Amino acid sequence: MGWDWYFKPKPRKPANGIKAQSKKFGQTWWSGKWLAALERLVDPARLSRGRSYARSGQVLNLDIQPGRIASGVQGSRPRPYKVKIEIKPLSEKEWNRVADAMAQQAIFAAKLLAGEMPQNIEEAFAVAKVTLFPTSRGDLKTDCSCPDYSNPCKHIAAVYYLLGEQFDSDPFLLFRLRGKTKDEIMFMLRARRVQHAIAEEEDAVAITELPVVEEPSEPLVVDPDRFWHGPGELSDFRTTVAAPAIDAAPIKRLGAPKFWQGKQDFVLLLTRAYQAISQAVIASK
Repeated sequence: MGWDWYFKPKPRKPANGIKAQSKKFGQTWWSGKWLAALERLVDPARLSRGRSYARSGQVLNLDIQPGRIASGVQGSRPRPYKVKIEIKPLSEKEWNRVADAMAQQAIFAAKLLAGEMPQNIEEAFAVAKVTLFPTSRGDLKTDCSCPDYSNPCKHIAAVYYLLGEQFDSDPFLLFRLRGKTKDEIMFMLRARRVQHAIAEEEDAVAITELPVVEEPSEPLVVDPDRFWHGPGELSDFRTTVAAPAIDAAPIKRLGAPKFWQGKQDFVLLLTRAYQAISQAVIASK
């Protein structure tokens, strides 16, 4: 008997595969939650090979749609393997319950609009009696056309890791998997805020309009020599410096400019710069 059966061919190197942009997967807490679900389902050896595939660019594409992800992964054979990952979308009733719970917290809309996932967003899903992240094997259906008997295999793991990296830069992809786009979620939240404001106005006690009393204003002192001078010294002018509630919110809302050609994530780079500048200014006070 020869040793051919033991030979493990190396995967072919595709020309335009998707490579992981960072050494560490799961830069944010929400992508970390996503990857934690995978690590509960896959044995360590396949996880290691999946990370290697993700870093070397073996994943050819990612097609993310409500409830499913389709991908091609280049293995050792000429034809790429077809990978499918399915997660059950929430029903319209379930999403309405989630939106009702989210509308109770103004910070949710503010952070989501800035491209951040609120730390306690899972509370809104818990109130609606659903989950945002997969918590058990039954929450996910995975399939790969490779001959590996294990499911999930290393090809599925590679796609899963790259999805986690995609979630780092766009947490709304998680919602899309569950059946709602960013615009749909923001519309639901705004609609509920408007309804809440109308209800408060209707419940409020009517305020009697008071007559407007015009008081004569004192004319300014005509003194051209003092026009460019204030009443006090600039040293008397006090300012307060504090860390923002949401780091680099304008950058996260605007996203990367069209002219950006760098290999690194534009938003991530500027967010780190904003954080460093804020910390330096606060430390100098």
